[in-house]
Amino acid sequence: MPWENNEDSGDKGSGRKRNPWGGGGDGGSRNPWGVPGGRQGSGPRGEDGPPRGGSTPDFDDFIRRSQERLREMAGGGRPGGRLGGGGRGPMPNIPWLWVAGGLLLLAIGSTSAYRINAGERGVVTRFGQYHTTVGPGFHFKLPVPIDQVTKVQFENIRTTEIGSPQGASENLMITGDQNIIDIAYAVRWRLSNAEQFLFQIKDPDATVRDVTEAAMREMIGRATLDNAIGPERAAIAEEVALRTQEILDSYRSGIRIQGVDIRQADPPAAVDEAFKDVSAAQQDAQQFLNQARAYAQQVQAQAQGATAAFDKVYEEYRLAPEVTRKRMYLETMEQVLAKVDKTIIEAPGVQSYLPLTELQRRAQSASTGAGQ
Repeated sequence: MPWENNEDSGDKGSGRKRNPWGGGGDGGSRNPWGVPGGRQGSGPRGEDGPPRGGSTPDFDDFIRRSQERLREMAGGGRPGGRLGGGGRGPMPNIPWLWVAGGLLLLAIGSTSAYRINAGERGVVTRFGQYHTTVGPGFHFKLPVPIDQVTKVQFENIRTTEIGSPQGASENLMITGDQNIIDIAYAVRWRLSNAEQFLFQIKDPDATVRDVTEAAMREMIGRATLDNAIGPERAAIAEEVALRTQEILDSYRSGIRIQGVDIRQADPPAAVDEAFKDVSAAQQDAQQFLNQARAYAQQVQAQAQGATAAFDKVYEEYRLAPEVTRKRMYLETMEQVLAKVDKTIIEAPGVQSYLPLTELQRRAQSASTGAGQ
């Protein structure tokens, strides 16, 4: 091109090159566009050449120099690239390998250390296969995706409700005597093996519910309605817990049953009032029977006491008949005359009964009449 970088005749001796656009070769400051004095010219542009009397940036040259600077920063370019016609020192090489290594170590450390809280267990899988189970505390493992940890609540007691004790919905079962019972109960359970709990059963809550309900229907089918709603209620709950545990152990579920609580055991709502009346009548009958038994026991005890006392008197009578007869006479007279005001004197030649009280009243009456 006619305006290629040429050496000015006046600058050949100094060895300096002119601006491609004809800028001055003075030693003034240059901006990134290669324009002297830090400003662009505004002279008129020629028909087929660079602007005359001014300096407009050469974008091709700017792009080239920018690429050189990028190569220097990446460590792949030659040191000391130019920008704006002036020489620059070599750019420092950035240690990309060290940066990448540091990031890799940070990622490994953040995915290798983990903590298991109190009451939890951590199940570690390696490439998706079970590896080990760890307890509470800080632990280390291989980074993701080699090792992964699943935390489970191990010591919490969980409760599964079956039926509704408030009567919102009925859970009907058939008893052994072909009656229908509406029963609501709850099963309490916890984990015994974290590995089996995670990998042996798909839905633990649904499994516990279904197994407990099956065991309850089995036990209710063996009992009568009266026993199921009354005296055998606690025994049925205990049998259901044992049967549920037996089935879950056969599944290798990792679940331990803590107990079964029967919250409600009533006839269906349609006949509940009639059953309540029958139950009240049975309770009244039982109460009357208990009162009759208590009265009979009381009379029997009194009769046994009287018999024992008579036997003692008879033994004494056999030993001393006269003394016993006299004693019995005196005791009988004491009972007969207990409420009579009397004085009894027993001595030879003296009347055995004297009305001293009557004589005193008569004496008092006589003294009162004499005083008047």
